[in-house]
Amino acid sequence: MSCSTADAMAGAKRMSDAKGVTAAVVTVSDSCSRGEKVDLSGPAVVEVLERRGFRITGRALVADERGLIQEKLIELCATVRLVITTGGTGIAPRDVTPEATRDVCERLIEGIAEQMRAEGMRKTRFAALSRAVCGVRGTSLILNLPGSPSGAVESLKAVIDLLPHALELSAGRTEH
Repeated sequence: MSCSTADAMAGAKRMSDAKGVTAAVVTVSDSCSRGEKVDLSGPAVVEVLERRGFRITGRALVADERGLIQEKLIELCATVRLVITTGGTGIAPRDVTPEATRDVCERLIEGIAEQMRAEGMRKTRFAALSRAVCGVRGTSLILNLPGSPSGAVESLKAVIDLLPHALELSAGRTEH
């Protein structure tokens, strides 16, 4: 086997291997945080992550308040490698998750959000209204997903194979 073939195979394994990577899921919702609705998207996202080998070590529910979202993201990035948010990515006035995420990230990864929107638009043209972002804080990755359970799961599945490799790169492991 040639060196480039071996490198490609090792890279493919790294890209899909999330075994034991710590993750947290934050549901951003006024109605869920007030106890008026049950959070369905957070548990759906946790299920997908666990099936792919991520180790969920944190769960949170916060209102659609920019400062509260920022605080939670900063707190979680200190203890986990992947922080997934669900909710607050639309164009309604209270949808501020992307702004809060941008505020705490050192770098954005536009391609991941673009991939989610592109895949989403194959099912519904309304995916074009998503303002979800993805970025890096320290060695942690923050990824915004839509608030609907189906939208959150579909968006996550569209990019989940990229996340382990992105986490490797954000930690400075750049040999491929």
